[in-house]
Amino acid sequence: MVAAKTTSVPRSAKFKKYLPLYLMMLPGVIYLIINNYIPMAGLIIAFKDLNFRKGILGSDWIGFANFRYLFATSDALLITRNTVLYNVVFIALNNFLGVTVAILLNDMTALKAKKFYQSAVLLPYLISMVIISYLVFAFLSNDRGFLNRTVLPIFGQQGPSWYTNASLWPPILIFVNAWKNVGYLCVLYLSSILGINKEFYEAASLEGASKWQQIKYITLPLIKPTIIMMVLIMIGKIFYADFGLFYHVPMDSGALYKTTNVIDTYVYRGLLKTGDVGMSSAAGLYQSVVGFILVLTSNLVVRKVSPENALF
Repeated sequence: MVAAKTTSVPRSAKFKKYLPLYLMMLPGVIYLIINNYIPMAGLIIAFKDLNFRKGILGSDWIGFANFRYLFATSDALLITRNTVLYNVVFIALNNFLGVTVAILLNDMTALKAKKFYQSAVLLPYLISMVIISYLVFAFLSNDRGFLNRTVLPIFGQQGPSWYTNASLWPPILIFVNAWKNVGYLCVLYLSSILGINKEFYEAASLEGASKWQQIKYITLPLIKPTIIMMVLIMIGKIFYADFGLFYHVPMDSGALYKTTNVIDTYVYRGLLKTGDVGMSSAAGLYQSVVGFILVLTSNLVVRKVSPENALF
C-alpha cells in the first residue's frame, strides 16, 4: 500500500491569504482592547478605599466593604427587583415585537414604502435618550402636555400628575424602551429572514401552507439561532439598566423612585452624594460577574435543549 501524501499549507501562505481580513479586523480588536480590556485593571478599585493622593495601587485594601453599600441598604431589594423585572419584560416584549415587525416588513412588496418604514422604525434607536426625555415631557407635562391639555379633555377626563404618580410609570418606561429599541432588533431579524432561501416558501405555497404555517414552520425555526443569540446577550445585561431611560425620562423625580430607581441610577445618586468611586466600581463588578454567570448558565441550558443553537 502506498500511503497518500498530504500536502500542508505553510503558515506564511495562510497568513498572506487572510491578511486583508486581519487588517479589516485590526481596528475593532484595538478598540476592544483599549475600551474593554485595559480598563479591567481598574477593578481593584472595588476592593480599595480609594485615596487619590496615594493612587490606586497605594490605597488601602478594604475587602468587600464597598459592596455593603449595595446590599446593606434598605433599598437593595427594591432596586434589584426593578432592574431585573424591567429587563425581563424588555427582553420578552422587544424580541417579540422585533420579530413581528421584521416579518411584516419582509412581506411588503412596495420597495419605496418598505424602505420608508425600515427607516422610520430604526430612527428612534438613533435618537439620544435626553431628546426622548423631552419628547415624553411634551406629552406628559402636567400643565402643557399634549395628553393633559388636548387629548384627555376631549373625553372629559382630567389629566393626572404624571411626574408625581409612581404607579403610572412602569407601562410608560416599557413603551418608551420598546419604541426606541425595537427598530434595532427588527433590522437584525429582517437580515436573517432575507437570508432564508425563497424556495422554501415557494414549496410551502405549492403544498397549500397558509402564511401563518410558513411563519411557524419556516421563518421562526430558521431565525431561531439569531433570536437565541440576542436573548443570551440581553440576559448578560439583565443587571444593567438603561441609565437614560430611568434617569432622564422620569426627569429624576423623587416621587417616582419607587418604580424608576434601578441599580445604575441608585449608584449614580450615591456617587454624587458621597463621591465614593470604590462603591460605584463595586457595583459595576457585581453587575458584570452576575451577567457573566447568567450568560454561562443560559447557554448551558440552550446547549442541553438544542446543542446546535448554543453560542459555545
